[in-house]
Amino acid sequence: MEITGKLIQILPNVEGESARGHWVRGGFVIETGDDYPRKVAFTAFGEERVAMVRNIPMMSPVVVTFTPESREFNERWYTDLRCSRVQPFVPGQMPPAATGYAWAAGGNAPAQPATPAAPAQPEAQPAQNFAQPPVMQSNGEDDLPF
Repeated sequence: MEITGKLIQILPNVEGESARGHWVRGGFVIETGDDYPRKVAFTAFGEERVAMVRNIPMMSPVVVTFTPESREFNERWYTDLRCSRVQPFVPGQMPPAATGYAWAAGGNAPAQPATPAAPAQPEAQPAQNFAQPPVMQSNGEDDLPF
């Protein structure tokens, strides 16, 4: 999923150690540009994703690619929006998925081309069946209840 908005806050990092080693979690908040602007908070896990956010100037427009994820704890549900990519928004520029490029962490230039997409095939149109509607026999009386 993607959303566009203005970067309004960078949340403090949380670091720790696990059985797999050192981990870092950061977060940030954007404000959408809708008629009724909404503030949306995202979580970024890992050094690379946290660095992506830190390299973008505050109050600049961004495009955030994310995955919503919910979990249950003590019979209550918590939802987290996990950021997989954040990049500066450039009006008129195609998003990375459409251009076929994977973007470098925190940069705004392509790192390497992704595999090219297959050319678009025209969709086959369904055959139109213009069957005659059933003919209703009328005996001159109306069967309407009113």
